[in-house]
Amino acid sequence: MLGQLIRFGIAGVISTLIYSAVYLPLAWWVFRGNMAVLAVPPGFLVAATAGFFMHSAWSFKGHGQRDNSGRQHAKFLLVQGAGLVLNALFTWIITGPLFHGPAWAPLLPIMTLTPLATFALNRQWVFG
Repeated sequence: MLGQLIRFGIAGVISTLIYSAVYLPLAWWVFRGNMAVLAVPPGFLVAATAGFFMHSAWSFKGHGQRDNSGRQHAKFLLVQGAGLVLNALFTWIITGPLFHGPAWAPLLPIMTLTPLATFALNRQWVFG
């Protein structure tokens, strides 16, 4: 499991860089201020797509079984949906009307808490 966690972490760093590359320009120049939460879905969609291929081919390689019936893809999408909700929640709380934080600040819980939650769900339910 340690090897999986390390591979998941490396893939997660790559996914976070991809997410940030899409989210931050949108949050800075398109959806400014408390509207930064609207930049979460496009960033997450691009990062989750890349993440699926990295995780299925590398992070969880050799763990569990692969299901080509579409069920595994659906489970992955549900886990990613939970991650999307977490990211949107962090962004809304931090940049929204309550705290008025900078657009980069939600990346801190997004890089730490969301990956822990999605790792557990992916390992046990999607790729287990």
